[in-house]
Amino acid sequence: MLRRLALTFVTSAAASLAALSAAPPAAYAESLPFMPPPVSGADDADRLTVTVSRAGGGLDGTFELDCHPVGGSHPDARAACEQLDQKTSWGRSPFTPAQEGGMCTMQYGGPATARVTGTWAGRPVDATYQRGDGCEIARWDALVPVLPELGA
Repeated sequence: MLRRLALTFVTSAAASLAALSAAPPAAYAESLPFMPPPVSGADDADRLTVTVSRAGGGLDGTFELDCHPVGGSHPDARAACEQLDQKTSWGRSPFTPAQEGGMCTMQYGGPATARVTGTWAGRPVDATYQRGDGCEIARWDALVPVLPELGA
């Protein structure tokens, strides 16, 4: 019985190792929601358009955000660029969507929506934001002041 168990374990481990080594690294990397490092010389291309709708309180509108150097029509461009710089690193993108099927609180943060398009760190950006559950609210709040602070 112990011999059979050991043989099953060794066979399973060998099969798993073979399957993992057969998967091409590029295919694995493409399946991850991570952002690669910035493209060399990409700082000139850090330009985003932020469109906010149904936020109320005079927060709706379309704003241009330029970073490196800071500029554009965004109401707090310097703080927004600093936030994006802090959130961008190898393996992390500030624009990653919330995990599908994640454990989220059942709360509603209001009807506000936002869309961020353009180029950041040499990569194209097309991200949408809403506040329909706890995960989406946290994702929105993590991008303040790029997106307006709406509170709870």
